[in-house]
Amino acid sequence: MAKGAKMKSHRGAMKRFNLTGTGKIKRNKAYKSHRTAQKTPKRKMNLRQATYLTSADHKRIKSVLIGK
Repeated sequence: MAKGAKMKSHRGAMKRFNLTGTGKIKRNKAYKSHRTAQKTPKRKMNLRQATYLTSADHKRIKSVLIGK
């Protein structure tokens, strides 16, 4: 008897998001990879810090992070 296919996790999402112990999804901020000469040092410093995903996107991203 053949078993059904397993769901695969989205490899791009697995590299970009981390699941915390409390169930929140952590992400890095965008807009820090190029054109940094025009951004203020304070803005670049704030872009380095990770943040949490909003509740609107939580369900959608959680479904692609199957292995985590």
